[in-house]
Amino acid sequence: MFYGDKEELTLSCLTGEDPPLAVIRCAAWTGWEYVWEVKDMQGTWHRMEMRLTCTGTCQKPLWDKRVTLVPRKGNYTLNEELRLSCPEAVKPSFTKAKCAREFLGVTSGKPVFGVGWWGRNGTGAWTRIEEPVACVVKCSRPQWDPDLRLIPEQGVYEEEEEVKLSCPEGSQLPFQQAKCVWRAQAVATGEHKGTWIHRNNLGRWVRIARPIKCIKTCQRPLWDSALRLAPHQEVYTENEEVMLSCPEGFKPSFTHVRCAGGVQALGYSGFADRTTWLGKNSTGAWIHIEEPVLCLEMCQKPSWDTRLRLAPDQEEYSRNEEVMLSCPKGFEPSFTHIKCSREVQSISTGKPVYREVWMGKGTGGAWTRIHSMVECVEAFQVVPGTLEVSTTSIKLNWTCSLPDACQRMQATCRLAGPSSPPCEAEEVKAKEMLHGQKGTFTCPPLQPFTDYSVTISVPPSTILFTRLLRTKATVPEKPERLWLDASTGTLRWQALPSCKGEILGYQLNVTTRGPQDGGFLQVERLMLSSSVTEQPLPAHGPGTSYTVAVRGLTAAGAGAALLEEFQTNSSETPDPPDVSSRLVRDISPSRGTAVLPLRPITWVPEAGSEHQLLVAATHNGTALEGACSGELQPFNASRPPDAYVAAVLNLTAPTAFVLGDGTHGHGFHNAPLRPGWDYTALLRLVRRSQQVAVAGGCSSLGTLPARD
Repeated sequence: MFYGDKEELTLSCLTGEDPPLAVIRCAAWTGWEYVWEVKDMQGTWHRMEMRLTCTGTCQKPLWDKRVTLVPRKGNYTLNEELRLSCPEAVKPSFTKAKCAREFLGVTSGKPVFGVGWWGRNGTGAWTRIEEPVACVVKCSRPQWDPDLRLIPEQGVYEEEEEVKLSCPEGSQLPFQQAKCVWRAQAVATGEHKGTWIHRNNLGRWVRIARPIKCIKTCQRPLWDSALRLAPHQEVYTENEEVMLSCPEGFKPSFTHVRCAGGVQALGYSGFADRTTWLGKNSTGAWIHIEEPVLCLEMCQKPSWDTRLRLAPDQEEYSRNEEVMLSCPKGFEPSFTHIKCSREVQSISTGKPVYREVWMGKGTGGAWTRIHSMVECVEAFQVVPGTLEVSTTSIKLNWTCSLPDACQRMQATCRLAGPSSPPCEAEEVKAKEMLHGQKGTFTCPPLQPFTDYSVTISVPPSTILFTRLLRTKATVPEKPERLWLDASTGTLRWQALPSCKGEILGYQLNVTTRGPQDGGFLQVERLMLSSSVTEQPLPAHGPGTSYTVAVRGLTAAGAGAALLEEFQTNSSETPDPPDVSSRLVRDISPSRGTAVLPLRPITWVPEAGSEHQLLVAATHNGTALEGACSGELQPFNASRPPDAYVAAVLNLTAPTAFVLGDGTHGHGFHNAPLRPGWDYTALLRLVRRSQQVAVAGGCSSLGTLPARD
């Protein structure tokens, strides 16, 4: 192939699309060969005395650190093609690049080569990369407040390009400088991948977290010069709340105001434009301020009767502000309307000195000076200590100090609620008119332990006195049924309703007599809770008879007893545990002793109980029952031998006890038995309640004859 004189050729190492190695031209014909010249980077032509080669490597380029090269190596061979990318979908200035060998020039007759990086441009052609490849970041104009102004005003901003922000007059921004940057994980604005940051008060660049707006402002209002504003500023932002105060003795017409925004003219007084400032009224609502806020002379809330209700209820009142007074039901204020005023107290240096006073509106509507405390006067009163409640009546004495408030008074007694079986109560329909300034009211006959509502009122709806009262309890009726379950030997009775008083419990008395002569065996006296309606009989042999009495208990005491007699057959009740344990042995009249085999009485398990050994100089069953039920004294040698307590025992297991051995214990004397006397020994179980002995049960141990 032949080339024309001075025709320039571009040499590349691989294909025509690769970056050029050098530009050469045919310079001259010497007669025996052609002379070729090569152009260096400066455009100077040099005679080619050597051969151009395509061998060598390139170091990894020092471009933008965000640019990722694929493949990633430290060295690349000539014409090795690389793919370039950036994080977060940001595009690099070139997406493909390769390293190419370049002829730089001739030094000392020798060619000098270098390497350069070439990138494929948008048309697909390879162009020499003159500047480091970088991730191209730009920012679209932020779509924030439409009133926001940017300097310079552009549609797109380069990375690190700063702008100044401003708003129309009457508005301001939280900051005035912003800059386009790229931040990993940041939210890009618009189609470009940059984001915006701003300079804070400390001069640091920080991310703009949310769209910014032009904030409307208000100038400090030119109201009363005595007003104090907190915070004290020359400019306030929209919706910023400001607290107003005044010197002592004065109060602002608004204590809280709020900037509503708006442009104010020079010398703005604060109320010409109703859209600029809002004030909080007494109900807490924000209203437009239509006149200058002033410091008003005030009166302190009067320290009168604490029961007084003031409307409006404030700590301070402006002069001539009318206040309405009221009291709780049943009370009236001495003045219903008052207002704050002032009067001249003295003259100082030719000027009057004022003092605060309160005026009250009289019945005729005239205002008069209040010289004493305004009080809540009780119109109607139940005389203390006169309210009496019994089982069948409610009675009270009353007085009325304000006759006008007590006209047409009426008193009623009513059932507090509907009654239901078995405790049905009749409705009380009596109504009594009360006249004068004092009197006595008595409810008609009522039923015991029943709730009644006592009301004294003035029609149509004024309640002067009302009280819910319950009549006192009385003793209950006697139980209706008492029977013996023959299969189990258990007593059962029908529970009493709490009609005449709350049933606190039952008192059960069981007297046991022997099957042959009806002699006394034992007495059982039990106090049972209100939930108990059954009790097993003491175990004795066939033919034993029982006299049973059961009665209910209320706070008023015990009611009438239901009395029944029962007798067991051979199959109805089990035998006692050990009848022989009650036989007396080793009787010695000469020494006045007898040995008693004792067993604890276990059929009344009760905490705080004790066993007592009783001695009675009789075999009469009635007398023995009385001895079991009474409060006996220690042995007294100076008196005839009545029944007495010989010993108090801590009896928890069977034991033999020597009666009459003369010992003392627990304040009792186990005195020797007298020769020639017949005795009956009794074992009684006693429960101690508030230091009072209450018999829980008593058993006959047998007779002690006066012979050995």
